[in-house]
Amino acid sequence: MKSLIYTFALVFLMLFSCERVKNKTQETINAGGEVVGKSATEFVEGISEGIDKTLESKIELSHDLIKKGLSTGKFEISDNPLGGKDNLLTLYLIFDQDFDGILQVKVFDKNGLETGRAKLEVKDVGGHANYFDFTFGKRVEIEARSLIVVE
Repeated sequence: MKSLIYTFALVFLMLFSCERVKNKTQETINAGGEVVGKSATEFVEGISEGIDKTLESKIELSHDLIKKGLSTGKFEISDNPLGGKDNLLTLYLIFDQDFDGILQVKVFDKNGLETGRAKLEVKDVGGHANYFDFTFGKRVEIEARSLIVVE
């Protein structure tokens, strides 16, 4: 009878131990997977940011516009809803002084060749800022590492 009780106790302990080991193993795998997932995400985001910085176009304002109190902020290059690829420049302009004039934007590719021009009549008062859309022709594509000159 004693041996039967010992046998049941031993079997019970073995089953309980196996279940506990299984649960701990699963918890470890889940925790490790989460860490690997977070690391992989951070790695991919880092690569993406590096590519964005490498391929980002640059905006330059003419000295004349800077003297007239103009400066730029954020800009975005997107597809024009009327047609074309990467031919719509949305530019945030900051006005330190009143401004009323026509701005011309020229786009140069990474080799310094002009690829497009756009004009826009701009009017605003000093102390204000706003987004302005410069629309290029359907055949113009503002490429990576382009130089965008505002005159």
